Amino acid sequence: MNPTVAPPTPDRPWLVADIGGTNARFAVLTEPGGRPEHVLGLRSEDHVDLAAAIEDYLDRSGAARPSAICAAVAGPVHGDRFRLTNGAWVLSIAETRVKLGVPDLYLINDFEALALSLPHLAGDDLIMVGDRLPDPTLPMAVLGPGTGLGVAGLVPIPGGGWVPLPGEGGHVLLRPAHGPDAAALEVLRDERGGLGTVTAEHVLSGPGLCRLHRCTAAVHGVAAEALSPADISARALDGSDKVCVATVETFCRLLGTFAGGVALTMGARGGVFLAGGILPRITEMLLESEFRMGFETNPTMAPYLHRISTALVVAPHPALRGASAWLEARSTRTMEVAA
Repeated sequence: MNPTVAPPTPDRPWLVADIGGTNARFAVLTEPGGRPEHVLGLRSEDHVDLAAAIEDYLDRSGAARPSAICAAVAGPVHGDRFRLTNGAWVLSIAETRVKLGVPDLYLINDFEALALSLPHLAGDDLIMVGDRLPDPTLPMAVLGPGTGLGVAGLVPIPGGGWVPLPGEGGHVLLRPAHGPDAAALEVLRDERGGLGTVTAEHVLSGPGLCRLHRCTAAVHGVAAEALSPADISARALDGSDKVCVATVETFCRLLGTFAGGVALTMGARGGVFLAGGILPRITEMLLESEFRMGFETNPTMAPYLHRISTALVVAPHPALRGASAWLEARSTRTMEVAA
């Protein structure tokens, strides 16, 4: 077990961050078990590195210098060197600790942070997709389409606490279970030169939604307009474009199929939670879609999957809450974590 960090105080708070390639959010905690305070968003690309962004946040917010920092970052975290996915930052964790004068500075994967937020979400933080309720005493999983497709799990420790399981599940091969979905992906395979494989992230992400739109247009025998993910979502929601409607319907069904596979792999009987930047824009269609049909479509495990809840995370800043939970666990020694 690694050494613990000192609990936060108003004079020596914890600083938590959610860092993406374009934007970053920061907050502080001033007491154990508290909620993130002084939440402020900055543009990552306006700063040369993480240390500069943190210094800017401290200047703007007036928060006291932190005793510990946990930043949830877009990308895998291994060893001392980190490269921000879809961003310009390449940094050394050790050098960043020295620059800021904060030895207790840690980076965790953004979906690891989302996983750690799950036990703290309830009520208005979630919109249920289906009629099953989560059970936070059992293993859970979170996944979310955005710029990419993130996946992580969370396993309870006997006696209290959690072990987060970040991974690269978005890169598994996508195997559609329904004919129309297979037809659209066949077009994508042809686009890729007949490679024969399509990963989940190729379709279940912002760029993937655009690919799926092109393929759906081809299946319908029409030329595809060059649309952004936001345009596709908007036209689908107002029903003004039948290709966009079909695209989002297929997206939701494929997402359900993928989520069912994640549930089986993780043993996520406590629930599968949906996050990311795309789904809140299409909440109405997601709730009315065949997501649950895709989720439960399995010739042998349908009864198992039928009992598992699925929910959309709509809580504000869940990654900040997860980063807070990471530091809280290190402070109270209720989670096995790596330095």
